[in-house]
Amino acid sequence: MRLNNRTKVLIVDDETALREVLGMRLEDWGFEVRLASDGFQAKNIVESYEPDIVISDAVMPEISGLELLRALKEGDASRPVILITAHGSVDMAVEAMKQGARDFITKPLDYVKLRAVLGAVERDLKERQAARKLSSQLQRAPGFMRFVGTSKQMREVYDLIRAVASSDAFVLITGESGTGKELVARTVHELSSRADGPFVAINAAAIPHELMESEIFGHEKGAFTGAVGVRAGCFELANQGTLFLDEIAEMPLALQPKLLRVLEDGRVRRLGGRQEFAFNVRVVSATNRDPASAIKDGSLRQDLFYRLNVFTIRLPALRDRRSDIPLLAHYFVTEFSKKHDAGVEGLREETLAILKEYAWPGNVRELRNVMERAVILARGEWIEPQHLPPYIQNPSADATSKIVLPANVTAAEAEKELILRTLERTGYNKAEAARQLEVDVKTIRNKLKAYGLE
Repeated sequence: MRLNNRTKVLIVDDETALREVLGMRLEDWGFEVRLASDGFQAKNIVESYEPDIVISDAVMPEISGLELLRALKEGDASRPVILITAHGSVDMAVEAMKQGARDFITKPLDYVKLRAVLGAVERDLKERQAARKLSSQLQRAPGFMRFVGTSKQMREVYDLIRAVASSDAFVLITGESGTGKELVARTVHELSSRADGPFVAINAAAIPHELMESEIFGHEKGAFTGAVGVRAGCFELANQGTLFLDEIAEMPLALQPKLLRVLEDGRVRRLGGRQEFAFNVRVVSATNRDPASAIKDGSLRQDLFYRLNVFTIRLPALRDRRSDIPLLAHYFVTEFSKKHDAGVEGLREETLAILKEYAWPGNVRELRNVMERAVILARGEWIEPQHLPPYIQNPSADATSKIVLPANVTAAEAEKELILRTLERTGYNKAEAARQLEVDVKTIRNKLKAYGLE
């Protein structure tokens, strides 16, 4: 543990006067300094002193600055090394940077430039330390199962998951789009006695209404036009396991009493069939709508809601657990840096500040998408503010709250732009886009089909 907060610098130069003058200058700037007269001495000091930064002459007897640079990088690839020389050349500078030097400064030293370089290095050191702290937290206690987050709101969710997983009771998960409702359902399944059984997920907002009944109950050959074979429904497929009914409030109203009857009877009959099949399924359902509002506007039957809602798990919006944003963002940066072989270490402090201020209407799903985009754009060790989408950099110019249309645009073209912008912001979740635009999800689906974008 360091006894003070000063950054430790090792200066290596065979010229005594320059070495001592530079050392005094850096001490005046607030650095803790050690001096070495050659590469051999520098290697010994590095082992015990563990400097944060090394400033070395490039041309020295026996061990050159480039050779010392290579040795230091082998010991700690992240340690910044600044090379200085009176014999500067383009070739030497290029080689130094290829070997991993942080910067290359010629003599006589430009102290203004050196101070600026050291300031930038100190900034990186501070942010690298913060990134390592987050990495350590992710390894030690990131959250629960596959969840990332340690906020009070999420700890309460984890407690509920543990409580309901041990039973066979039906569970209703509520929360905005992108908060992780399917992840909750999968976690409940994995912690339950049904973990060895199947987990079957069906999204009522993603399936055309005319196909929904066949998806849920299955069908026999010839049950309707296009039924060329036998198809098992989701209750049969999920037998002895868990059935996840996502976006339950988007299910066709005419189908809801049929679903309720199947849930009450524990038996299902395929469309066009005569035989009933008994099943043993635990049902977990979810909706991004307020159930009371869905019942009031007639899109969710009250009796079905009461059957599904034995336990309720409400997932908080990301804006309501902002303390989890740094950990989540770092988790996604690490994931996508590996995926894209990008070498990104973390986020700049000002980048993280922007993320913590943004409202995140698309929640964790939106954050995940934004971090993947930023990792691809970064092309370096750090994610800067400019790597974020413009609507996050400048929320007041949010494209979803203010859409500028060209002159003479038609109503149809304006409608298309509004729908596509809203879909983009909701992570292309049709149900959430429909909710925000106050239209039926079927309308969104039909519009996309008309645009040729389904």
